[in-house]
Amino acid sequence: MYRHIQVIPLTAVIGAEVHGLDITCPLNTEQVAEIRRALLEHQVIFFRDQPLTLEQHRRFGLYFGALHQHPNVRGPEGFPELLPIQADASTVRIAGDRWHSDVSCDPEPPMGSILHLHEVPARGGDTLFCNTEAAFAALSPGLQQYLQGLTATHDGEHVYRSRNRNKGIDDTGRHYPRSSHPVVRTHPETGRKGLFVNANFTTHINDVPREESEAVLAFLYQHLARPEFQVRFRWQPHSVAFWDNRSTQHLAVWDYYPARRAGHRVTLRGDRPFQSGVAHVA
Repeated sequence: MYRHIQVIPLTAVIGAEVHGLDITCPLNTEQVAEIRRALLEHQVIFFRDQPLTLEQHRRFGLYFGALHQHPNVRGPEGFPELLPIQADASTVRIAGDRWHSDVSCDPEPPMGSILHLHEVPARGGDTLFCNTEAAFAALSPGLQQYLQGLTATHDGEHVYRSRNRNKGIDDTGRHYPRSSHPVVRTHPETGRKGLFVNANFTTHINDVPREESEAVLAFLYQHLARPEFQVRFRWQPHSVAFWDNRSTQHLAVWDYYPARRAGHRVTLRGDRPFQSGVAHVA
């Protein structure tokens, strides 16, 4: 199926390792197309032994689209799009320790993210990914129909202010994104439908009683966390994970304190979530 890469699925539902390609080097259009095809097929793909510099990391991301700048954190000097990922003995709480899709509070949430870790703990520090399309497909037809008529609010306010407070950062006067998105979104490239609510950013389902919203979201979060929808990735130095933010959620396991885990993430701009057959949310 592939001419330039070898793709080894890790589960029957989500995740694959990609071999046979050095992504620290410039890529041609056929190589890029095959990586994108593997991503769409497996939702998250992994590369090993890729000692990316910041410039190489940015170049690799640009093959797949324009780069997104995080609403709360800027990257190193000269690389504002590269989000630092770091935890060590001084960390109070890590980012990403709840199931989420990246920056879903944005009006146009990121299409995907590419994380490179150059330093990992000797034990622990895995990342879990779930397939939100498989989770939606496993629901009963009646619940699927009910959910497809709903939208939900995603808010970055509580997420980013809490992180800044833990780091001793004064963000007074700063404003964070808040958006309404369909509870079930249609993937713009594959046409598949998946759940698009997450425990990190989603605050409530719109236009239903509060008790109903809380009960439905609690069920969906529990449902999304079922192991049969997941792959667990064990990091090694200079591993790279590339996930489709439109069809996955992920969770970083913080089981390695006080060891250090460090790298950078480049994030790709996305588009406004929609549900096929339903008008786009304003």
